[in-house]
Amino acid sequence: MIQFTPSSNGKPETGKIILSEPFMADPHFGRKAILICEHNEEGSFGFVLNNFIEVGLNELLDDLPKVQCRLSLGGPVKNSNLYYLHTLDDAPEAIVVKPGLFMGGDFDWVRSLLEAGQQLEGKLRFFIGYAGWTPGQLEEEIKSHSWFVTSADIETIMSTDTEDEEFWKALISEMGAGFEHIANAPADPSMN
Repeated sequence: MIQFTPSSNGKPETGKIILSEPFMADPHFGRKAILICEHNEEGSFGFVLNNFIEVGLNELLDDLPKVQCRLSLGGPVKNSNLYYLHTLDDAPEAIVVKPGLFMGGDFDWVRSLLEAGQQLEGKLRFFIGYAGWTPGQLEEEIKSHSWFVTSADIETIMSTDTEDEEFWKALISEMGAGFEHIANAPADPSMN
């Protein structure tokens, strides 16, 4: 069956992905995939996974060893702060997002790994700012069909190889029969 609007049955949960409906005009969230890193009675927050910027990590933190990685705008909140996801299960003070995926922790420990030349490609991902919702706000946005709720494996979450909109399209398509037309819908419905 073809789905014309996102199901309002999905529930936001820590570790889940929300995908914007195809015609959302918001410049921060249109055709974006957001990993929910925390969802509780105080609200929700997460990182936009597919909003890459052309700034290198060493331009922000020049005291780090040379690190080749793509940065993402994690969202419009606290966009002067740097956040990170990783798969380093022995990282001190890290918060579990889902089994095998962690947020933050002792950055001096991460810095020591980088300085020691440890290969962290695919294991560490950086974001500037985050996306946040007040208590109940995200649930209401899902009920109003602004978001799809889905899952993704850790490799997909940590990947920075797929360009912005292609990442969103791939995740929508993976939701199953009836969703492919949404992935291929034009951003402007008048262009259809």
